[in-house]
Amino acid sequence: MDYREYTINKIAEAAGLEKSIITATIEIPPEQKLGDLAFPCFVLAKVLRKAPPVIAKELAEKFSADEHIAKAEAVGGYLNFFYNREDFTKNVINEVNTKKGDFGKSDIGSGKTVLVEFSSPNIAKPFHIGHLFSTAVGNSLERIYRQLGYDTVKINHLGDWGTQFGKLICAYKKWGDKEAIEKNPINELLKIYVKFHEEAEKNPELEDEAREYFKKLENGDKEETELWQHFRDLSLVEFKRVYDMLGVSFDSYAGESFYTDKMSEIVDILREKNLLVESDGAQVVDLSELNVPPCIILKSDGATIYATRDIAAALYRHRTYNFYKNIYVVGTPQALHFKQIFAVMKKAGWDWADDCVHVGFGLVKFPDKKLSTRHGDVVFLEDVLKESVQKTYDIIAENSPEMENKQEVAQKIGIGAILYTFLKNSREKDIVFSWDSMLDFEGESAPYVQYSYARGKSILRRSGECDFDGADFSAVTSDDEYALVSQLNEFGTAVADAADKNEPFYVNRYVTNLARLFNKFYNSCPILKENVAPEVKKARLAIVSATCEVIHSALGLLGIETVESM
Repeated sequence: MDYREYTINKIAEAAGLEKSIITATIEIPPEQKLGDLAFPCFVLAKVLRKAPPVIAKELAEKFSADEHIAKAEAVGGYLNFFYNREDFTKNVINEVNTKKGDFGKSDIGSGKTVLVEFSSPNIAKPFHIGHLFSTAVGNSLERIYRQLGYDTVKINHLGDWGTQFGKLICAYKKWGDKEAIEKNPINELLKIYVKFHEEAEKNPELEDEAREYFKKLENGDKEETELWQHFRDLSLVEFKRVYDMLGVSFDSYAGESFYTDKMSEIVDILREKNLLVESDGAQVVDLSELNVPPCIILKSDGATIYATRDIAAALYRHRTYNFYKNIYVVGTPQALHFKQIFAVMKKAGWDWADDCVHVGFGLVKFPDKKLSTRHGDVVFLEDVLKESVQKTYDIIAENSPEMENKQEVAQKIGIGAILYTFLKNSREKDIVFSWDSMLDFEGESAPYVQYSYARGKSILRRSGECDFDGADFSAVTSDDEYALVSQLNEFGTAVADAADKNEPFYVNRYVTNLARLFNKFYNSCPILKENVAPEVKKARLAIVSATCEVIHSALGLLGIETVESM
């Protein structure tokens, strides 16, 4: 039963309006005492030539209570609707407990493909804490779109091409220790990469040497190609270990190198369409009509750049997947780059360029650290994840020394705490890294939400109840109970909002509020006490069961695992 849709139909019928007008303006009141839904009558003032309070009063008089709506009440210029609490609670709780993990799912995306490009670390460089922003947001968005019925493709557009590989090959030939690199690939490759830049500052000729090595790599020379492939293979092994810790996987690892043989077609297409013009020896596409700097396609030496590769990648993806959306989860500083390449694709006559979306995100800040691979001052993501797990283990060991599976629980909570932090606010907001707030079991954190789930599961285990037939939902309509049930009902809306705005924090905020309401319900509504009537106990246990189902699903959309006990 869709109460929102039912109410919208009632309003449309009473007011003689198109449903679309009601749907676009109806809202949830800011306070529970104002009802479940509110229709602002201001939108009718000009048409009916009446004051909104008068319109609201007249419409309210046309409504009478039925099995789903208890009353309609005019308050100022708003028409407020109050559901039948017993009917609403019974329907929502039974639907959640029947559908379980399918509750909140939709088929709105059926037959449509959404590509999500995310993470995309550079080969032979550390997987640092900054990469987690893209990884967390992209992984969550893919899950959210899949929840809505879309066919999704997870793409890791690896940074596995470019002049930095000429530098790395040069550094390896001069200072590389093959045995040390095999043992600790990323650290050792980073060490010699940093050394290259230190030495190049003293001897600029090294830069020329590095360019020569990259040119050999571009030409397919055997030695340079084998070295590049070796660096790539070693890096992927290291990356996979971190991805496994995060529970992240990909459908494609086609990185920049995959498109090296596809860029000449892009140049040819743009040239045929007379879009290329010369600028200081380079070939560019003029975007002055958009008040955007020109997009360089070929440098003055004839070499392609990131823009050329990204356009080639977009065309390949369109041909391969015929996507509904092609999402790039890449830092906000790259906004101009994507604006340029999307504009070039549009000028080329590719209308599907409008379906390419840049999803930007902010920076990760440490009070005393800056991230700079070139100078070697970098915070490794794997180190952060391990430290989070260890800190969580220490907290559990101190507070629950008798727990048998402390390491497993610490792993899920520690990793979840990190992911939650990256998804708790709008993605464009910078993150200031703080262990205290991440691992706060009482505050706005993953441990708090995970604990709420574990508390619910503990109640269900202790009750021994799994059959909720005979539950008396008329006895569970207090404000705290109803607020929790109303929040459960909004899960699908939160998921849809997250996809609409490409903002996982809508789901994060939703599940955090759900946990708060559950704990309030737990503290105010006795469940297992002896003086609770059996039919009331069943109803409250049914609410607990439904809450656990939705917390589990919502956290899953964030890439966060639940624990059965804490």
